[in-house]
Amino acid sequence: MQRTRLNSLADNTGARLEILFSNPWRRIALSLISILLGFFMGSAIVTTAGQDAVWDVPAAIVLLTCTELASKFVYSRRNRQSATSLPVRRSLYLDVFNLFKIGLTYSLFLEAFKLGS
Repeated sequence: MQRTRLNSLADNTGARLEILFSNPWRRIALSLISILLGFFMGSAIVTTAGQDAVWDVPAAIVLLTCTELASKFVYSRRNRQSATSLPVRRSLYLDVFNLFKIGLTYSLFLEAFKLGS
């Protein structure tokens, strides 16, 4: 890839964010925000799709497909990194993405329990 100004800006921004969130307390705060944002998004998607009874099943299929693809991407990457036997720190972006997915899935389970009762 060519070293353009935009590419350099994106690389520098990513490196600075990794340094900023290398502090454990900031990383925990970002993780908590990610889980809560995923929970909010799951609740918002379910309630807006549930307003019109036609969109319930397609929205569920799309969310299920997205979460399964995210799981495949995150966990297959970790297995490849752990096979090298070198201690590799997990990527901040993968952690945030995975925790967002966990919050989304948890909100879907909670909405299902609310509808079932």
